[in-house]
Amino acid sequence: MVTVLVDTSALFALLDGDDVHHGNAVRLWESLVEVDLVTHGYVVAESFALTRGRLGWPAAAALIDRLLPTIRVEVVDRGVHEAALSDYRTLRGGTSFVDRVTIAFAKHHDVTTCIGFDADLVAAGLEPLSQGLGDQGAISSSFGR
Repeated sequence: MVTVLVDTSALFALLDGDDVHHGNAVRLWESLVEVDLVTHGYVVAESFALTRGRLGWPAAAALIDRLLPTIRVEVVDRGVHEAALSDYRTLRGGTSFVDRVTIAFAKHHDVTTCIGFDADLVAAGLEPLSQGLGDQGAISSSFGR
C-alpha cells in the first residue's frame, strides 16, 4: 500500500469550490483507493485556522466530519519538530514553518508522495500525486461551498 502525505493545500482545495485547484483536488481525492493517507497535527491545526477563517464554520465542520476521518493523523515528535525548526532558522523562513515540519515529517517517515499544491514541498523532493492511484472513489464528491 502506498503512503501519501496530505498537505493543507489539498485539504483547503477540497473544501473551497473557488480554489484554483478544487477540481483537480476532488478528482485526485476520489481516485484514491487502498492508499494510506497520512498527515500530522501541524497540518490539521493550520487547516482548521485557514478553513474557519476563510470559509467559515460549515467548511470547518466538513473538515472534521468528512476529510479527517479518512486520514491517519500522526503526532509530530520532538526530533521532527527540532529538525524543522533548525531548517526554518537556517533558511531564514523561506517556506512556512508548517511546510518545514511537513518536509521533516516526510523524511522521518520515508514518505515520498504527497497530495497538495505547494511548490515548496515539490522543491524539497516530495513527489506530487498527479494522477489517481485507483478507479473507485474513496469519499463523496460533494466538496466546496
